[in-house]
Amino acid sequence: MKLRSWFLLPAWLWLVVLFAAPFAIVLAYSFLTRGVYGGIEMPWTAESYGRLFDPLYLEILLRSFAIALAATALCLVLAFPAALFIARAPRHKNLYLQLVMLPFWTSFLVRTYAWLFLLRDTGLVNTVLQALGIIHAPLPLLYNDGAVLLGLVYGYLPFMVLPIYATLERLDPTLVEAASDLGARPLAALFRVIVPLTKPGIVAGSVLVFIPCLGAYLTPDLLGGGRTVLVGNLVQNQFTTGRDWPFGSTVSILLMFAVTLIVWALLRRQEDPLV
Repeated sequence: MKLRSWFLLPAWLWLVVLFAAPFAIVLAYSFLTRGVYGGIEMPWTAESYGRLFDPLYLEILLRSFAIALAATALCLVLAFPAALFIARAPRHKNLYLQLVMLPFWTSFLVRTYAWLFLLRDTGLVNTVLQALGIIHAPLPLLYNDGAVLLGLVYGYLPFMVLPIYATLERLDPTLVEAASDLGARPLAALFRVIVPLTKPGIVAGSVLVFIPCLGAYLTPDLLGGGRTVLVGNLVQNQFTTGRDWPFGSTVSILLMFAVTLIVWALLRRQEDPLV
């Protein structure tokens, strides 16, 4: 037991230095008062937590959860057929996996900027549509919730494909054959056999997509153009232009608490299938 503790000691120290200590600092900041010129000062107060109930901030939180849920749902709808196709591909399976991971070879910032050039008024999409005579004026494709949702789905889709593919790859094909022998149609076999058995991959992919989408600030900032403010942008603004560190810390604590609660609920549901 002592030897095991010594082996785990570096990991515990790493967690304390990089997680527990910063979390404690942010938690302490959330109970302090904003300085006259920014920063923090005494006295201790819970005023920042009361500001969370302001309708403006509640709207930002609800919008963040709605867009994160929508992005997760779209990623799931797009990723499941792709993962099923790759898992059942007789050849070139490695090639398809490399194509899924290809976006990781480029910076996320560069890929987001690419969407700016595609969706702007003089971008490729509007230029092609006007050249074909489909539209006569540029469509407002940028600086709205739709552009933010598109950017989030594009950026985090591989995080949904890979866990689902890993689960489908381990799926016993004889179970699907047995369902067919018992008279199940392909669609019924899909929803009553394949989907339930790939639930761990679906849950893992949903967590990997939902959490970064909930705290995203780069994609809403660039593709939303300041019109779509999510909770990540709120935290960034409070620590930079707003110089209100206590309230920024409070929103960060709320975000971490929400994410922890969601992950805990999903893990508990995984452990107890009757829940």
